[in-house]
Amino acid sequence: MKEQILKRNIIVLLGSLCVIAAAIACGSTTSDKTPTSKSATTSASGTTTTSSGKKLKVVTTVSPLTNIVLNVGGDRIDLEGIIPDGVDSHTFEPSPANAVSLSKADIFIMNGAHLEGSSEKIAQENLNDASKIYKLADNTYSSDDDQSGFLYDFSFPKEKGDPNPHLWMDPKNARHYADLVDQWFDENDPANKSYYDGNLPAFHTSVDKLDSAIRTATTTVPADQRKLVTYHDSWAYWAREYGWSVIGAIQPSDFKEPSAKEVADLIDQIKSEHVKAIFGSEVFPSPVTEQIARESGAKFVDSLRDDEPPGDVGSPEHTYIGMLVKDMRDMIPALGGDASATDAVPVENTYKKA
Repeated sequence: MKEQILKRNIIVLLGSLCVIAAAIACGSTTSDKTPTSKSATTSASGTTTTSSGKKLKVVTTVSPLTNIVLNVGGDRIDLEGIIPDGVDSHTFEPSPANAVSLSKADIFIMNGAHLEGSSEKIAQENLNDASKIYKLADNTYSSDDDQSGFLYDFSFPKEKGDPNPHLWMDPKNARHYADLVDQWFDENDPANKSYYDGNLPAFHTSVDKLDSAIRTATTTVPADQRKLVTYHDSWAYWAREYGWSVIGAIQPSDFKEPSAKEVADLIDQIKSEHVKAIFGSEVFPSPVTEQIARESGAKFVDSLRDDEPPGDVGSPEHTYIGMLVKDMRDMIPALGGDASATDAVPVENTYKKA
């Protein structure tokens, strides 16, 4: 009896050893076929991913910047813009959901120049590596030179210390923004460097066509009408690049409504300078702007955009370039010019799709 039990136990033990040996052999075979280096791998869809097996997670802020980032990163990045279309970026306060997104991000790309409210503070508190906060404006200008650096004006007076942050309204700055993004992607995801670098030429070409069309269109406006009065003070860099003047901004530096005296002074200025049209904002609707237009005799155009591309998200025109083209088609004819040069500008995204 004891001999039978002993034989049975030996058989069970031998069986267990066989199973263990098979598992070890199987595991060895699997590990031999699995990359052990930290180089990029390829997903089932054929998209190259980072060393962790995931796309580079990128968080951005306002929509035009998000679109510039998209045209460099394309489908090799996991991209999220935390400031929705139509939201005032200057006073934006990130939500708990935004904090969660930042905690999962590899890098955070923002405009800087004090545009995005408390976004930087929240990023510093939640990003895994706070050194991965990248500022586009601060890496574009480094001086306060009126001819080539940061500008201070109506809503952004120099005594308050914060420059006008809307650099991207000048297409040449948007082009430089794309170059910066490419550099930062190459540093953080070198496995996809050739893809990111390869997306730049097409975006450069579209921005250059936009710039050329704007130059053509603006020359059709009579010289004495190349003046802007806008509600939101976001056109300073555009005006400097194309030789225009911003003679007034209705929204004061505290981003509230102007005082009665400020309104009266602006009405007098518009009359004295014979300004044909003043421009409101899709993002900042204001009855004061309509009042100023009515009392000054200027035409009121309420559709200029600086951080909300036209169309629905995902539509071909919902791009940085689409936004500037739409602005030109609203602005130039209102001041007596012809914006047809923009008809030849491609507005859709340019990045290479997998």
